[in-house]
Amino acid sequence: MDNKQDHELHKHAKELINQLSVVLRTSQIHDANNIALVSSISRIVAMLNTFIEQERIVTLELRGEFFYINEYRIRYSLEYLLNFDFLVREFKKRELGSVIFKNQIKSEDIKALIRACIAASFSQEPFTTLEEKMADVRTISVGRLQKIVEEDSYDVRKMVKKTYFNAVSFTQGVMNKMKAGEKVNIKKAKRVVESMVDQILEEEQMLLGMTAIKDYDEYTYHHSVNVSILSVALGQRLGLNRRMLTELGMVALFHDLGKMEIPNEVLNKPTNFTDDEWKIIRKHPIWGLKAVLKLKKFDDLTIKSAIVAFEHHMNFDLTGYPKVRQPLELELYSRIVSLSDQYDAMTSARVYSRTPMSPDKALSIMMERAGTQLDPLLFKFFTNMVGIYPIGTLVMLDTKELGLVCESNQIFPARPRVMVIVDSKGNRIKGTTVDLTEKNEQEIFLRSISKTMDPNKYKINLAEYLL
Repeated sequence: MDNKQDHELHKHAKELINQLSVVLRTSQIHDANNIALVSSISRIVAMLNTFIEQERIVTLELRGEFFYINEYRIRYSLEYLLNFDFLVREFKKRELGSVIFKNQIKSEDIKALIRACIAASFSQEPFTTLEEKMADVRTISVGRLQKIVEEDSYDVRKMVKKTYFNAVSFTQGVMNKMKAGEKVNIKKAKRVVESMVDQILEEEQMLLGMTAIKDYDEYTYHHSVNVSILSVALGQRLGLNRRMLTELGMVALFHDLGKMEIPNEVLNKPTNFTDDEWKIIRKHPIWGLKAVLKLKKFDDLTIKSAIVAFEHHMNFDLTGYPKVRQPLELELYSRIVSLSDQYDAMTSARVYSRTPMSPDKALSIMMERAGTQLDPLLFKFFTNMVGIYPIGTLVMLDTKELGLVCESNQIFPARPRVMVIVDSKGNRIKGTTVDLTEKNEQEIFLRSISKTMDPNKYKINLAEYLL
């Protein structure tokens, strides 16, 4: 194949994957006769039939995080990034590894594939359901997702937990070393952050779930790691590349180093701060800047870390602290870290506010601050990432069941996946997960959220369920 043909094939393949993602997304919102859906299906049929004329058979396959068309790996492009990412998740959810198109494809064939995909998403055995629903379609066949690593030897949840707690103990080590005036291993910090970045690209919801587990005793270290995870996940939504995500994770991890200088009796004070104590607290960004500059040789990452440590409380409209003589535009990383920092601080039980705020309450306060204290555009991406009901939110369902949100839904933010922990009769049960987009035969939702609840009131330990 010459370069021109090669380029054409790649361009059409990217468009095909993007279009398939659009069709699947639209079908989850609208019924089969919707104009937008009908025209998207027509486009995909035309694309496929052009491909089939040239290639006879078109095999779309998911391997790891990449799609291949007829053994040709399709590179991600920024304009299609969110749709590629969505389709990867949808394939994995259904254990779908490949879709093979042959002969002339008709609109009805694509509609059958869509119906099968929707049915599979509610099934205990998604791929089996998908395969059964596609049995009568002659022009399209499906193949199961091949696990690169066997499931039993590779427990994803264990890996995510290990990565999270490694990061917490590393952060604790960094602060202790710096207090003692010892050198800090930046290479190790980079390895810790890189493994978090890898898992956010693979298992975003699970790692975000770890940030919902708050530990009052080790607030400072958990907070630094949570801010790092939330920042990297937000950076991924913004389309930052892997190198930038690692950099963002590092600067977020070190954003609060200045707090080492605050005396423990002030930092851990159980009552409100006096004016003098607030003056001390407000110095930590300047102390953070100095601490970062002492870390190691002067390079790009050190400068970015120092800037974020200095700027993360300045606010989008510069009404925060420290005050500066000349107005300046905050760095992108500072604006991202500021969002993550506020959200995690509000939803954590800190010494000086023992009762954490519910995630939805924190988001509504942040919404009021968007445009003044917080970057309004980044806040939109942030709410889309954590969902209207973030992971860890305790909800009452209209079935009188009580559940914890365990996975958000990007398309239907009001319909996340929920782990039911109290049944309709008020009995505590071992958490069973339900999908709030599931409907009955009459197309009516089986469950909806009635209201959010306070987990502290019910003495519910999030860690017990989310871990």
